[in-house]
Amino acid sequence: MLSTPKPRSLLHTREITFQGFEREDSLWDIEGHLRDFKTKPFITGTKTWQPGEAFHDMWVRLTLNTELVIQDIEVAMDGHPHPECPHVIPSMDGLIGERLGKGWRKTIQTHLGGIAGCTHLRELLNSLATAAFQAIPGALFDPDESKPPLYLGTCKSWDFNGPVVMRIYPQFYRWKDQDNKS
Repeated sequence: MLSTPKPRSLLHTREITFQGFEREDSLWDIEGHLRDFKTKPFITGTKTWQPGEAFHDMWVRLTLNTELVIQDIEVAMDGHPHPECPHVIPSMDGLIGERLGKGWRKTIQTHLGGIAGCTHLRELLNSLATAAFQAIPGALFDPDESKPPLYLGTCKSWDFNGPVVMRIYPQFYRWKDQDNKS
């Protein structure tokens, strides 16, 4: 828990949630939802957003196979500050066939960077990958058991030279990738 802050006034709230679903057809749906609110009236162009009214209310659903390849994508903008915002939705289809994993942020930038996309949808997509890794059993395991799960070496806890790997994956403790000589 954070310490007690100095006196202050709330100006803005952003809510982001992710959910992962197993489908009956052996695919996976990962959904992200982003909402922004102000505590005072907020004007964008000709519209005034009232306190507590979401001026960003955006959804993304990725449908993935077990290899984390995008089979389908659906995007909805229930709230957006400008009438032009939804014009980016068709370009999101460019992600179909792409794989979540190493290079995902670059993939997003390639397909949806700059004016081809939306800052808020890119933000959702960036974190949707980690939500998928949490939701899909075995998503970060290589079927070749001679290789470590893909998340080893990606944070302090999963350090190849650390106590967590030593306890949980002793076969990969102090492991060195033969391809990368790390």
